[in-house]
Amino acid sequence: MQRTLVFLFAAVAQIATGPASAADRHSLNRPNIIFLMADDMGWGDVGCYGQKHIQTPNIDRLAQEGVRFTNVYAGASVCAPSRSVLMTGRHLGHTRVRGNASLRESGPQGRVPLEPEDVTVAMLLKQAGYVTGMTGKWGLGEPETTGIPNKKGFDEWFGYLNQQHAHTYYTDYLWKNTRRVTLEGNLNGRTDAYSHDLFAEFTLDFVRRHKDRRFFLYLPWTLPHGKYVVPSLESYAEKDWPEDYKVHAAMVTRLDRDLGRLMTSLKELKIDDRTVVFFCSDNGGVMRREGILDSVGPFRGNKGNQWEGGLRVPMIVRWSGHVAAGQVSDSPWYFADVLPTLCELCGVKLPDNVDGVSVLPTILGGRQPELTARMMYWEQYSGGFQQAVRWGRWKGHLFKNQERFELYDLDADQMESTDVAARHPEVVRSIRDFMTTAHVPSPNWSVTAAGNSAKNK
Repeated sequence: MQRTLVFLFAAVAQIATGPASAADRHSLNRPNIIFLMADDMGWGDVGCYGQKHIQTPNIDRLAQEGVRFTNVYAGASVCAPSRSVLMTGRHLGHTRVRGNASLRESGPQGRVPLEPEDVTVAMLLKQAGYVTGMTGKWGLGEPETTGIPNKKGFDEWFGYLNQQHAHTYYTDYLWKNTRRVTLEGNLNGRTDAYSHDLFAEFTLDFVRRHKDRRFFLYLPWTLPHGKYVVPSLESYAEKDWPEDYKVHAAMVTRLDRDLGRLMTSLKELKIDDRTVVFFCSDNGGVMRREGILDSVGPFRGNKGNQWEGGLRVPMIVRWSGHVAAGQVSDSPWYFADVLPTLCELCGVKLPDNVDGVSVLPTILGGRQPELTARMMYWEQYSGGFQQAVRWGRWKGHLFKNQERFELYDLDADQMESTDVAARHPEVVRSIRDFMTTAHVPSPNWSVTAAGNSAKNK
């Protein structure tokens, strides 16, 4: 695998942007940003969120040194639309990509790319002088479309364009910018190069090369998404668990190990105190694993639905010297807020059409009552068109094809087990009115065609 890494990163070094300019050095009060997003990691898969069996010492340390959020939500309950919300700051009623595949068979495998007019957080930070990099899974543009990472603000990127391709950890190729790179060590059935390990090496290499500049590094790593394949089961090999539980646990621990390597590198390069690190997952856990790992924690549902187990995710933010250590916050926010938050961090003006708000005051220890007062919105098309809204203590679900509305009081019932809609007609009315205005029709996802659920799984 070492020869593979040398080959790949030699190509990267040729496009490095060189030493920091005087203007860049003058602006180093703006922090570097690392946004690490696990894939299909449940709220309960991490020690600091209650996990008892999976070892996550580095993620737990990140929480001890920063702020851990308990009411943060993904952009969607599945991969591609969640990432679209994250990148554009627009919720599911407005963002370009609203499912893993279009309901009208647009493009390869029905994938819908971001369009030229879709502004991403990477584009905004690049315009502000940041070097921008990414490694892992993209999911927002196939080859030669308008949605590839290099057209959406990333100077350098390495990984999978397609989420189906990302299921193959011993793939025979990956994308390096616009070039398809063959992994010789995985040809003819060989398994020399585990893709996550390549992403971890790219991460460390990017940080080393750009330590004297301001950088934004987006890390949508693919662990612990299935297929459930990992080079080593670590300490879980002898556990009396189903085999895929052991692999899942080993994948989470492998990701944790490489987060630890990254944090060590920041300290060694002496850029730790000017680098803010975010850690989260792209959606809820794919399996509940009840009674053993309890991956989705105390919530109903899991990946692919809009119950809390499908949407609520871990979120930790660490910034030495700026974010008070060991804090826990129950302020509610979601992926649409990431773009405005990072823009405020970097002094970048927001586009006009962003749905999210900056939660930087909350990250820095303040209170933002407006986070509880506003409504956060989701929609999905599998199993019929569905909408969901979080409004303070309330969570509303509208199942359009059944004309059924359910309301839950999350303060009293985080498992969403008791529908209280009949007791609170005024809350129901307010949420339903908001749902009507939040959804803007999409040419790729039709409300009337939403009965075809297979595409969005």
